[in-house]
Amino acid sequence: MIVLEGVYKMRVKFALFAVMSAFLVLLLNASSEAVSTTEIDDVRNKGVLDSGDFRIIDDFVSEAVQDLVKTKDFTSIARARTVILSRSSSAKESARAQYTAQFFESANKYISSALEQASSLTPGDVGFKVMLNLLILVDNLENLRLADLAISMIKNENAAVRYWAIHAVTNPGITKQFNSSEAGKSKVQTIVEQLKKNVEKCDPETLGLMVEFVAEIDIPQGEDLLLQIADLRIKQYADWTVDDELLDTTILKSLCQKMSSAGKNKSAARCFGQLYSYAIQRYINGADFLSAAQKEDLASVLVETENSCIGKLLGIPQTSILRAVEQEDLQSLLIEHNRLLGDETQIGRLAAKLDYDYGVKPDGGRSTAPLILPKPPES
Repeated sequence: MIVLEGVYKMRVKFALFAVMSAFLVLLLNASSEAVSTTEIDDVRNKGVLDSGDFRIIDDFVSEAVQDLVKTKDFTSIARARTVILSRSSSAKESARAQYTAQFFESANKYISSALEQASSLTPGDVGFKVMLNLLILVDNLENLRLADLAISMIKNENAAVRYWAIHAVTNPGITKQFNSSEAGKSKVQTIVEQLKKNVEKCDPETLGLMVEFVAEIDIPQGEDLLLQIADLRIKQYADWTVDDELLDTTILKSLCQKMSSAGKNKSAARCFGQLYSYAIQRYINGADFLSAAQKEDLASVLVETENSCIGKLLGIPQTSILRAVEQEDLQSLLIEHNRLLGDETQIGRLAAKLDYDYGVKPDGGRSTAPLILPKPPES
């Protein structure tokens, strides 16, 4: 069996495109009169700007945002967005600071106003499509000044709007800015608190954005968010409602990273052990419940986690799970599960190495075994 690197990220990218396409192509075709770019292009090529140039920048951003809001068909929307993005910076280094400051001050003003107007429209109306387009624009602009606009939309009830709001504040371009400035570091805490409030509403693709974001920031609240997501996935495994198991490779790798960088992190280790155990148990016990694609995804989670995490945590390369999966030997897989993660009779090698347990037993002792996955539903 070959485990493909990056399969989950490819799926996320496909889902990202599907979300955008599914909602935007629903718009009725209608032509849009493109905003004039003659004056703004002249300003972009000036070495020093004056008050008249600032007015031109402001007017351009105002008209371009309105053009984007009014544009209906998919192709024209993409074109309108490109017009704005391509003029977000001066062509002259000497004027770049002046130009950028004015451009993003204007962008913040007019995008904020447009989002406010869109939010006032009745639910299910064109308003959510306008919000979607504006958030994609904010995401593409990758500017710290605009982050608050996306933060305010994280709690939106529409899944597509929520996805793009979260994408806009977790994409790698903006994350670098958060880490490199004091204002950014302060804003990260606000973002994480908003994300924590919305974890249970989010689909696997959106949770994946959060997990990758947590891997790039270094604040205690980030670890709390990761543990919250891991706990949600553990609950979904127990209920047999978990979807897109490939996400759990990303979660397990992030938990492993937290354990490796912070020494013996018992909370992260306990979540890692229980989530990995449930993934293995689901693979063993779900033969008649899971589709072929789900089994393949789970196999990838088991093998990739062994390869990337277990060997690293134990300090010795591990291949027992790989062999058991390749040979479809469920008994050997269960034996390796118990050896690594523990059972009712013995502590697992991983728990012994990382000095963690699975909580308190009814008799008051510490449990050496992860929770047993309930049987799959009858249906």
